[in-house]
Amino acid sequence: MTGGTTTPTTSTPWEAREAEGRPCHRHVGGAAKIPPPRLTADMGSKETKIKVLRVITRLNIGGPAIHVSLLTEGLDPGRFTTLLVTGNLSDHEGDMSYLVNRRNVTHLRIPELHREVDLRQDMLACFKLLRIIVREKPDIVHTHTAKAGTVGRLAAFLYNALFRRRVRTVHTFHGHVFHGYFGKLKSSLFLAVERALAARTDAIIAISRTQREELAHTFRIAAPERIRQVNLGFDLSPFFSCHEAGGRFRERIGVDAETILIAVVGRLVPIKNHKMFFHAARKLVERSGEKRLTFLVIGDGELRDWAEACVRGLGLADHVRFCGWIQEIHSVFADLDILALTSLNEGTPVSIIEAMASSVPVIATDAGGVRDLLGPQEDTKTENGFALCRRGIRCEVDDAEGLAGGLLHLLENQDGGNEARVERARAFVEEHYASSRLIHRMESIYEELTTRRPEEAGGSPGRTSDSTS
Repeated sequence: MTGGTTTPTTSTPWEAREAEGRPCHRHVGGAAKIPPPRLTADMGSKETKIKVLRVITRLNIGGPAIHVSLLTEGLDPGRFTTLLVTGNLSDHEGDMSYLVNRRNVTHLRIPELHREVDLRQDMLACFKLLRIIVREKPDIVHTHTAKAGTVGRLAAFLYNALFRRRVRTVHTFHGHVFHGYFGKLKSSLFLAVERALAARTDAIIAISRTQREELAHTFRIAAPERIRQVNLGFDLSPFFSCHEAGGRFRERIGVDAETILIAVVGRLVPIKNHKMFFHAARKLVERSGEKRLTFLVIGDGELRDWAEACVRGLGLADHVRFCGWIQEIHSVFADLDILALTSLNEGTPVSIIEAMASSVPVIATDAGGVRDLLGPQEDTKTENGFALCRRGIRCEVDDAEGLAGGLLHLLENQDGGNEARVERARAFVEEHYASSRLIHRMESIYEELTTRRPEEAGGSPGRTSDSTS
């Protein structure tokens, strides 16, 4: 292993799995117990590789988990070594750790690192991360999501202060918690903390143009030139070819080919605003005449009981199916007619990217990076509360009437306009959200940071954005 460490003389099952190149997982339990060094796999190489310690709050189902697993695996092993550190899931959250388990990705888990704010647990998580940094001596600590961003960067800053080292820090905003999650006082506190952290962070990453503008101008997290836009990246090949499996999901849930399937995909939590989806569904059922409609809720979460009660109260029990989490989500898109997104706040919604790659029409609220995905409005006229955009349909946040109108438009206008949007959307995500583009961009940023002189850290970056339109 690089960094002056030696091969452990013991031979535990965990170490044997790592030596064989198989994915493994290690629980960091107890304040004094830190596992043996793991940042590199090449025990005899010279210290020329850039060491990245990647930290994410949890591997729950969603874009961040997909992003970090792909990035951790995809970096050039001849130039980079990576250790992934994760925390614990909250109750009712779907687990996406299978992504790192089935890839050649080793990772540590810190139980005290989780979504909920708990000062004692957060301090323990910070202490354990500090010990990992001391042991591994990474060149870069790259954090993802809000809690990991706070705890991970604090640990890196402490390390730099205590040991007079210069570990670079990178933070990726996969979304933000500055509105829609908490009350005004708590949101203001989180905003103040984030501004303080950003002032000492070497690279701040936004995942969409809209998010970059929000961080720089709306919330004033940092100056625009200090925030880089790096689009998400995915292996979209299962979605590009998903229609080869057409009919299987319908057969699984007992729905015929004539029934129109409209789905919302995501956690059952307040920020996803499923209430809007259900109210729009009722309006659509009332207006769609003889059309057979089934609305799918893909996902699970803390509001599952409430959501089922809401559906019953609206008289939609015969029209709505709760499907839970589905690992092979491309099989759903193979049979889907429309994807809806009703969020109050978003980063870059992965479900929209997957739908576009699957040639499924999209209607979504104007939240976060949604506008960057749907593209510009095709004309200045907005009818019935929705706007026809270049790659989909956009409606206002929390506007069930606008969502119902847009859905009805898709059902009643099977013309060239809707088909052209779908085709443009597919070409757009193929060009802008490929995994190779993400990996190349992040490799460039890592190399730039590690060759920059200490006094230049945190200064103006090179290229600040991925171009999308």
